[in-house]
Amino acid sequence: MEEILARIFNLSVIQNTIRTSTPLILAALGGLLTMQADILNIGMDGMILIGAFFGVLGSYLFASSFMGVVFAILSGIIIGIFFSFMVVKLKADEFIVGIAINIFAGGLTVFLLRSVFGVKGAFSSDQIIAIPRIQMPFLENIEFLNIIFNNHSVTVYLSWILVVLVTIFLYKTPYGMWLRASGEYPEALDTVGVSSQLMKHFSSVMCGVFCGLAGAHLSLGYLTLFSEGMSADRGFIALAAIIFGRSHPVKTFGAALLFGFFDAVGMRLQGVGVPSQFSKAIPYLFTVIALFIIARRHLNKKKNNSMETVS
Repeated sequence: MEEILARIFNLSVIQNTIRTSTPLILAALGGLLTMQADILNIGMDGMILIGAFFGVLGSYLFASSFMGVVFAILSGIIIGIFFSFMVVKLKADEFIVGIAINIFAGGLTVFLLRSVFGVKGAFSSDQIIAIPRIQMPFLENIEFLNIIFNNHSVTVYLSWILVVLVTIFLYKTPYGMWLRASGEYPEALDTVGVSSQLMKHFSSVMCGVFCGLAGAHLSLGYLTLFSEGMSADRGFIALAAIIFGRSHPVKTFGAALLFGFFDAVGMRLQGVGVPSQFSKAIPYLFTVIALFIIARRHLNKKKNNSMETVS
């Protein structure tokens, strides 16, 4: 029994946790920006999937991981602008728009995979250049630090930096205060001459940027290929991390690491004969609970809005 536990819970689990949680962290940072602006972006999973595809496409066409990341971010910006236009400008239901984006992303990537690369299921090629890994020689002699902090892709370290930057932006700058005010007190923000709608547009576009970057990590940093549905509901898990992290960057970061840990443990359980579905179901259980909370809040919000309209 001790030998089995040692094979499951070792330092490599921490290393895998860091890698699997990175797309969750990046997507969650984007999602919490829209959440702070009182917008629920349930279409993050579709944004991640589209970002993953265009990341591979850019890397393949230009033989450059940098161009792959650029393509992924640009695709996220486009979807973010569309989401923002529908939800903020046209006042469409954010739930319906988000679901539509997820469905559209699944169909679009399958179509492009067949029409551009001429394959079904997955595409891999030597011409796809992965996001480079950072090797720090001074950590190689310290096993614990070497496994945790060394030899990760650039996007892993970038996600940690972005947690700090988003925290500073939200709580230490006037722009972050305006963004939070656009969700909590939009009328007051408009009164002082700052457009609450503009801040909501900004949050939606930035969510697209972060989700595109998450997709790029998934297809160029974590793996070096694209497969149909490879986002694997990570957008919904990121949404759950936001809820459990109370839309705070640092707390959301911790929640994303926890979900990444469950995913990493699931991979290790395969090696000892335990069905990985058991541990992989845990993040989805929390996701279902979070979605239930979100749906309840959404219905209460619509109910309150309708009552205000009647009165």
